[in-house]
Amino acid sequence: MPACLTRASALAAVLSLSALLVAGPTVAQPAPYPNGPVRFIVPATPGGTTDVVARLVAKHLADAWASPVIVENRAGGGGVVGASYVVGTKPDGQTVLIVPSAFGVRAALDHKLTFDPMKDLVGIGLMARAPSFLVVSPSLNVKTVPELVAASRAAPNGVIYGSAGVGSTGHLHAALFASMGGFPGTHAAYRGTPEAVTDAMLGRVQYVFSPGPNALPLAKDGRVVILASSSAAGAKFLPGVPTVSQAGLPGYEGDDWFGALVPNGTPMAVREKLSRDIAAALAKPEVRDRLNEVGADAVSSTPSEFDAMLLAYVAKTRKLGDEIGISLN
Repeated sequence: MPACLTRASALAAVLSLSALLVAGPTVAQPAPYPNGPVRFIVPATPGGTTDVVARLVAKHLADAWASPVIVENRAGGGGVVGASYVVGTKPDGQTVLIVPSAFGVRAALDHKLTFDPMKDLVGIGLMARAPSFLVVSPSLNVKTVPELVAASRAAPNGVIYGSAGVGSTGHLHAALFASMGGFPGTHAAYRGTPEAVTDAMLGRVQYVFSPGPNALPLAKDGRVVILASSSAAGAKFLPGVPTVSQAGLPGYEGDDWFGALVPNGTPMAVREKLSRDIAAALAKPEVRDRLNEVGADAVSSTPSEFDAMLLAYVAKTRKLGDEIGISLN
């Protein structure tokens, strides 16, 4: 073989090796998100605030992504059915759990869950905050918190209060009200808030704490009476309504919140994109206005901020549950 050909072959080999070294190893690129339809799992019945928030945000995300965002209601077990389902799904961000603050109550007080809510799920971000309203039937003939407390104390066997289920935020609000009011209360658990409010309206239970969508329209029609709200934010949606604290039980407070979670193991890049896109939807004036109509304020956060908030909320609720004797087991 001619020497010039040998030298040319060697030079070509060196150049090829150099090109490989410069290029480096091939790195797999992450799959685009979303990768097909995204499902929002709502662990509550249709019509409540959680459902309203989920459907409103889902519509705007579907428009932004040009990809379907499907809302599925998987109610039952105080939110456990829907949460358990999401825990068992692939951690890719394609299945998202939309939760009310009742999720935090359940995480704090239910020691028999088949999953660990603080380890098996991780945050995307807050979506809304909303006050709850203390609802009674007009037939009860009470107009103020002190009148309700006095009537409840005078009842021979105490009273019955309703909520969206054992471990719901409404359950926590109502049990705390009975404890601070100094009267025995028996909890009637319903499948969802609309059902509980209906029975309060009919006088089958003495009182219910309800989010705005289920209480405000009925109050405007005179079918229920709203005595107070769980926080000062209530006056924004029902001018003149006092807080429970202002109305006679000092120290009573607490807003409901709504947020999004995904299975642990979901890539942080996916969590952050989903959080940013939800925040962008919540920032739209039409979204904020629609949430205001149902008694809620649009609020967003980062995944890390939501994780920290949830951790603090669970710790506070666990302490409160111990103090007032709420047991879910």
